[in-house]
Amino acid sequence: MADKKQIKIISWNVNGLRAVMNKDFVKIVQNFDADIFLLQETKLQENQRTEEMITIPSYESFWSYSTLKKGYSGVAAYSKIAPLKVTTSFERPEFDGEGRVIQIDYEAFTLFNVYFPNGQMSDERLKYKLEFYDWLFAYADTLRSHGRSLVITGDFNTAHNEIDLKNPGPNSKFSGFLRIERDVLDRMVQDGYVDTFRHFFPDTVKYSWWTYRFNARKTNTGWRIDYFFVTKDLIDKGIVKEAFIDNDVHGSDHCPVGLILEI
Repeated sequence: MADKKQIKIISWNVNGLRAVMNKDFVKIVQNFDADIFLLQETKLQENQRTEEMITIPSYESFWSYSTLKKGYSGVAAYSKIAPLKVTTSFERPEFDGEGRVIQIDYEAFTLFNVYFPNGQMSDERLKYKLEFYDWLFAYADTLRSHGRSLVITGDFNTAHNEIDLKNPGPNSKFSGFLRIERDVLDRMVQDGYVDTFRHFFPDTVKYSWWTYRFNARKTNTGWRIDYFFVTKDLIDKGIVKEAFIDNDVHGSDHCPVGLILEI
């Protein structure tokens, strides 16, 4: 039997790639030495990418952009492992147009890098967010039904339980911690997806996002809204080895989250 190899995956909402490029982004990527490094909220159009963004040494990069609104949304992926297939268009114009998903098929698993919508702006955007959740997980389930193991990561824009944000009471009436949003994550767990950080750290209070206001990061008044969910088979087979949140990396209002697989 061939020796197993560890695969490190990092996910980070950079809140504008151009801004974080000026905050040692390339050095941060190199320091993590991840096999796959995923970004959300790049806020870029294709012609705004620089060569430094596109060609980080050892990585191939893949991109999805918002075509409906400039300087908005967008996701990217850097991979040292050659994928079997990369998908950025899903024949759903209302979702494709915001550049929120990259699906990367590897031999052993399918990876989704997702920037889930924020529902705080209006009832219409909350409805859009919930419809996006429904579509993505229905689509993911079709792959799962064909025997694919899945890793779904990114900025979910929802804190799941009270342990996942500093002030659950006051925030229970706002998008990001509404019962109807949290129910979606409940259904994921019921349907056989595992929140990897909670799998390893069921009682640990640790956050991945802090508002830029009110000195929130300094006082650690945060939310955990960035996740790695995996299909349960990856847990049962002992493939998922570690999950973590790296609060020490700055440059965005989010910090990176990580997953280590052994395949």
